[in-house]
Amino acid sequence: MDLDPTSLKPVLNRLRRAQGQLNAVIRMIEEGKDCTSVVTQLAAASSALDRAGFAIIADTVEKCAKQDEPELDREQLEKLFLSLA
Repeated sequence: MDLDPTSLKPVLNRLRRAQGQLNAVIRMIEEGKDCTSVVTQLAAASSALDRAGFAIIADTVEKCAKQDEPELDREQLEKLFLSLA
């Protein structure tokens, strides 16, 4: 996958943020933290992953459709978008 360099940094930052949040969730569970805090942190990680996925799709869907996977039709593209919903 070849992201536009201006889009790459924010995507990587979101993924690193999600990674840190997931590590925090694991640590919180191991330490027996309260459910509300764990779920809140987990939701934040999920949101960061979703945003990274949407950014990747927004930046590369045309390229993927035309170059990497030219056989993708409208229905398959729609499924790709919905996989992150």
